[in-house]
Amino acid sequence: MSLTDKLQIPTAKADGSFAAPVPPTADSAADALRDAQAQHAVLAEQLDAINELLAKPLNEILADRERFKESAAAWDAFGAMWMLSQRAMKRVALDLAAQLGVSEDEVVARALVHANEVLNGDGVDLGGLIAEAQLAHVARHRPLLRKQFR
Repeated sequence: MSLTDKLQIPTAKADGSFAAPVPPTADSAADALRDAQAQHAVLAEQLDAINELLAKPLNEILADRERFKESAAAWDAFGAMWMLSQRAMKRVALDLAAQLGVSEDEVVARALVHANEVLNGDGVDLGGLIAEAQLAHVARHRPLLRKQFR
């Protein structure tokens, strides 16, 4: 419980006088106790998790960190490869569209239509080695992606 929980600063009335502070009721004391117990439970869980981590030998902790770093590096490389391929395919699409006399705005509009079709679960498999994994990944992030493609 902090000092502000115990400290009451009365507000002044229009005439400049102050009202007498209202003593806390049994209900507010019970509520405060329940809040403190809930906070204690959360802190106890956090402490148990920290103690569990610290109980591991240092070599296991460092091994977990190394596995995490390797995984993060692999995802970072995958993200870079994905961005590169997306930029290249966009360039190809825009070059082909220019040859056909289609504007960049029309290409982008068509891409958004197709993105919404995939996002809303049309189930069309465009082929490729990882199409099923891609659709599953989209499905996991569907709420976030729907916000972006409105």
